Amino acid sequence: MSQGDERGYGSDPGGRTEDAYSTLGGTRQTRTRLPGGDEGDGYGRRPARNSRSLIMVVGVVVLLVAAIAFANRGGSGGEAEGPAAGKEPPAAGAGPTAATGTKPVQGRNGTIASGFAHDEQGAQSAAANYAVALGSAEMFDKTKRDVILQATHVPAVVASLQADMAKAYSPGFLANVGLNEDGSTPSGLAFVSRTVPVGTKVTSRSEDATTVEVWCTGLVGMAGQGSTKPVTATWFTITEKLKWVDNDWKIESSTQTEGPTPVNGDNRASTADDIAGAVEGYGGFTYAR
Repeated sequence: MSQGDERGYGSDPGGRTEDAYSTLGGTRQTRTRLPGGDEGDGYGRRPARNSRSLIMVVGVVVLLVAAIAFANRGGSGGEAEGPAAGKEPPAAGAGPTAATGTKPVQGRNGTIASGFAHDEQGAQSAAANYAVALGSAEMFDKTKRDVILQATHVPAVVASLQADMAKAYSPGFLANVGLNEDGSTPSGLAFVSRTVPVGTKVTSRSEDATTVEVWCTGLVGMAGQGSTKPVTATWFTITEKLKWVDNDWKIESSTQTEGPTPVNGDNRASTADDIAGAVEGYGGFTYAR
């Protein structure tokens, strides 16, 4: 859940560092049609660079970067074949930014995509969707956080990770990011924590273990009139070591680093109300490689 520089995965009980993810959009996930015919699924303030770090939990570096810094800071030309021709649409050619065209998931585990293919593409799709879930605002609610950790991690690390995260998301930490001590948002404000994967790549691969890097941008902050912690944009890369468990990819451990960060554009920053309205009005996606 760490986003670039303002999502706090809590104060580091175990040598963690700070970086974060962004919201999954709850039940408002949408799917987009990928090239090839199969379903797949800014705000421009540059984040402060001097207050970022990583959070580690029992060998698992959790993705909560932004909040801590936040708290401390105050198709081709041919005719496509379709169902009418009795054939599946061909997959798009592999490329740095090209979708493969294979359906990313078979179902859902709660609001989180599940049932990823047992191949390299499936691992990349899983890593992207897990980055979104772990960087979401729901991670600041203990009940929802425990469900997310169980849905995204191998069973062997879930219990210890849940315990460490409970310590990291202490009442004091939640208050520092502007939330109430129980993790709820003060009246009249909207807490924003959302991660958006930009791309993925596999750095190591075996039949049942794959390491995937997910390059992300994210939003984190408090939107609304009177907010002293405005929503800012962050950039970070999450490295997830995935293991094939119970017919799906799950996270065994993860780490996060800052960037790559592009030059900030000239877009005029929107008002707090505009940002709050956008976060409430635009749902998230199910991502696929």
